[in-house]
Amino acid sequence: MDLENQKRVKDLTEKYGAENMLVLIGGAEAESAGLAAETVTAGDPTFAGPLAGVQLGLKVYHAVEPEFKESVDADVYDEQIGMMEMVLDVDEIISEVKAMRDEFTIY
Repeated sequence: MDLENQKRVKDLTEKYGAENMLVLIGGAEAESAGLAAETVTAGDPTFAGPLAGVQLGLKVYHAVEPEFKESVDADVYDEQIGMMEMVLDVDEIISEVKAMRDEFTIY
């Protein structure tokens, strides 16, 4: 997650409260999705950005996770994300993001 997005997440969390935040990520690789999930839950693991050492504990999901998929219109999901499911390692992505959420999400 780049530094600008880290700042946005931090600012929005301060404005609306962590309990009211949900971060939806869409990284195409499990490792990058896991790092983004770790950043918004446990803090920036590279210690380079605004979330370095800041454990927000936010709820975080990837766009291919069933919890998100089931919450949006099926036609819109298929149009916007459906094709990507065929080329992504969906199970690995879900595993990475879920692991971060299970370990670090507070809210």
